[in-house]
Amino acid sequence: MMPDQQTKASRLREVLSTRTIGIPGAFNALIALQVERAGYEALYVSGAALSACRGVPDIGILTLDEVVDEAGRIARSVSIPTIVDADTGYGGPSIVGGAVKAFEQAGLAGMQIEDQEPAKKCGHLPGKRVIPVSEMASKIEAAVQAKNDRNFMVIARTDARAVEGFDGAVRRAKTYAEAGADALFPEALQSADEFHQFAREMQSAGIRVPLVANMTEFGKTPLLSCAEFASMGYRAVLFPVTTLRTALRAIEGLLAELKLFGTQRDWLHHMMTRQELYGLLRYPESLESQEGRMYGYGNERVPGT
Repeated sequence: MMPDQQTKASRLREVLSTRTIGIPGAFNALIALQVERAGYEALYVSGAALSACRGVPDIGILTLDEVVDEAGRIARSVSIPTIVDADTGYGGPSIVGGAVKAFEQAGLAGMQIEDQEPAKKCGHLPGKRVIPVSEMASKIEAAVQAKNDRNFMVIARTDARAVEGFDGAVRRAKTYAEAGADALFPEALQSADEFHQFAREMQSAGIRVPLVANMTEFGKTPLLSCAEFASMGYRAVLFPVTTLRTALRAIEGLLAELKLFGTQRDWLHHMMTRQELYGLLRYPESLESQEGRMYGYGNERVPGT
């Protein structure tokens, strides 16, 4: 276990035990650098975003090895903790345990698993199916037992709201906490009142693990602010695909105008300059200065930068 990874895991646990934070999604290492530079304390690697970047839907197509490889690359690019979406855990309890070890070794600070059947769907689509509660509890127990770093966070997500109703989601969450989950994530709740009631139910049951809310856009859940979730007792507010959706819309607009006019001149004010990109990538100062002398550019925004 690398000390740096262990520090990230303990830092994530400490932050979520004390205050509410927004956690944007990063779909590659470059976006992770932007999240860190913007001052966020943690980031999230969404399975939906990683799938989209491979040109496939979020239905559990990506393998454990593929997600470990990409999520690890993202996590190692920044100093802040990273949580990875591990879908259904890629298999039964023994495989889930192996996933924990793989993600720990790759530099992740936490892993989320959900209780959908292996042929999973996006959490806000109809037709989801969930596994028996005892089966999910066994996965959580295996994940907790597999940890080398006790601070690595196992986050249990339940998709039962759409299948078994709100009360079913509450019952499952309580069982998952008893199984050892380090945080609870009720997916696709349908109102602020449901989020509030869920938090009250956990508190009444004596469950004190951090609660996670998902603020994905265009789904079943109303878009609430971090401050609103803080007032209800939630600690992590995920924005899993927000950066990807925004980037895709911007690129769509650029491509349409580029095709129409045959030039990107009117888009320069939307772009990072060469210097800004190099700064984000932490280019060595000597190389940056050398190229500046060679090509004659400075910090100003001018065509060609």
